[in-house]
Amino acid sequence: MHYEVEQKFRVASHEGVLTALAAQGVAVGKPVEQVDCYYRHPQRDFAETDEAFRLRSVDQKNFMTYKGPKIDAETKTRREEEVRLADGPEARTTCDAIIRNLSFEPVATVTKQRRIATTQRRGLATEIALDDVAGAGKFVELEISVDTDAADDSAMSTAKQALADLAQELGLTEAERRSYLELLLP
Repeated sequence: MHYEVEQKFRVASHEGVLTALAAQGVAVGKPVEQVDCYYRHPQRDFAETDEAFRLRSVDQKNFMTYKGPKIDAETKTRREEEVRLADGPEARTTCDAIIRNLSFEPVATVTKQRRIATTQRRGLATEIALDDVAGAGKFVELEISVDTDAADDSAMSTAKQALADLAQELGLTEAERRSYLELLLP
């Protein structure tokens, strides 16, 4: 199974993190816009089951993602399955129509500007995302992808510790476990 081990932090500004990353020699990419449309399941309440289903567009690229429930109380670790779809707005519109024809309904759209950096921690590829989320504010997400058969695998523990170490190095203290969708919904 594929798991996303993630920690998210609210920040007033990205400047401190950018400075810390530059001091470590970590390059940060240019901002890209990500538009995520989240859907409601026709027979179960994702808010109650702590799941998410979305259609994401990044420039011309489209992705469909399922996120399972969080599996611990400290991080946002959860099973994640994602597939790349055909590129372009027509493909996004067609995929949205298919999803709606299957009785899924849009819940909300999350739009953000994201800058990404990658580094290694404890031998694991680590992604650092600096997000400016419309209507929610500025955040930094730290993420490591882990493929494992069990949620309590030692690889999972190593990833969690790597993120905790990186958060401390970057001066990130205001952890946020809610998703951007949860932050935007009333």
